[in-house]
This record gives sequence, structure tokens and C-alpha cells, in this order.
Amino acid sequence: MTDSKMASKWIFLMCFLCFQLTWSQTVFGKWKTVDDRNGITKAIIEIYKENGLLQAKVVKILEEGKENSRCTKCDGELKDQPIEGMKIMDDFEHNGKGEYKGDRLFDPEQGMTFRGKVWLDEEDGNRLKVRGYLAFLHRTQTWHRVIED
Repeated sequence: MTDSKMASKWIFLMCFLCFQLTWSQTVFGKWKTVDDRNGITKAIIEIYKENGLLQAKVVKILEEGKENSRCTKCDGELKDQPIEGMKIMDDFEHNGKGEYKGDRLFDPEQGMTFRGKVWLDEEDGNRLKVRGYLAFLHRTQTWHRVIED
């Protein structure tokens, strides 16, 4: 085999592997939240699968001065509970289009529940789009994948 044919095969293999890595990225893992209004890094959220459905919980609060925050605006059993460890997405279903949708996207700072949708950014698989819906209004945040060594 000539050197040019061997080089072509290596280039093809490397491109294929890079494509596979990009294609195989998933919404599951840890994500750093950034407030879309003020740019403040807020927390690390873990998105995981349970019973075939997407779930998410707060694993660490990063915002300075709010590390031990409690859900003061929450009602019921969540009232005054620690935000760290709190479940914020329940039973989101994959819709076959790369998106997960559900009826419980919970914002503990506001004490409010929204319908929600999450999907990977088309241009960067290390960015997650998280959209909350209230009636016909919506708000979208971009979360950033936590790369762990």
C-alpha cells in the first residue's frame, strides 16, 4: 500500500472517530447553569436517567453567598428545604428528535414549576439548551457541560 493511500485511510478513520464522538454526546451528565439575565454561574445540575426517563437534581450551588440556600419561596413539602440535592426535573421523555420534554421543570429560586424542554446545542454538544414554558411564554438558558477528569 502506498503512503498516500495509508494517509488517506488514517484521515478517514480520524474523521470518522471525531464524528462518532460528536454524534454520541448526550444530555446526561453534569451541567453548570448560567443565569441568562445576568451571566452569573449558579449551580451544577446532574441529569440522569431513571426508569427510562430524564431526571435532574442540584448537586452543588456555586453562586457565592448562596451555598446553603433553602427554598423559601417553595410551598408544601419543599418549603424551607435545602436547594442542594433538590430534584428540579421529573420524568422528561425523549421525543425522538433529540429533545426531552416534561411537565415539571422546577425553579427553586422562584418556587415555580414550568413545562420544559432540553436539547443539545446543534453547534456545540457541550452546551445544553434548557427551556421553560409558562402558558405561551418561554425562557431559554444555556448550560455548560462539566468536564471531569
